[in-house]
Amino acid sequence: MRTTYMAKAQEVERKWYVIDAEGQTLGRLASEVAAVLRGKHKPIYTPHVDTGDHVIIINANKVHLTGNKLSDKKYYRHSGHPGGLKERTAYEMRETRSREMLERTIKGMLPHNSLGRQMAKKLHVYAGNEHPHQAQKPEVYELRG
Repeated sequence: MRTTYMAKAQEVERKWYVIDAEGQTLGRLASEVAAVLRGKHKPIYTPHVDTGDHVIIINANKVHLTGNKLSDKKYYRHSGHPGGLKERTAYEMRETRSREMLERTIKGMLPHNSLGRQMAKKLHVYAGNEHPHQAQKPEVYELRG
């Protein structure tokens, strides 16, 4: 009788991928990166084990948003004090905090528990064209569609 394969955390081999976000649509890029961080692109995917790979995203400030999202989409944060709600448009976020915009989008597509926080640590986002991870020998990841 054959049993279902369950990956073990210590047996997972992790690769490093680099993705160029220039001209990519924010949501489509984020959903594919979230799948790679979870390990859904591997045949050994196990839901309760972090089987994902490291992802480096460059040119985060050149990501594309469709429709009127640049002016209509809002990002909120709260200081915890009365009247401490701050809001920024997607345009402001892309110009000043493009790393945070991409990280928030991708983290929202990961599980909202300790496993998701562990997966999010493998995400490395950079606004420009350079990244300090050449020693890991990252492969270029081709996005679908």
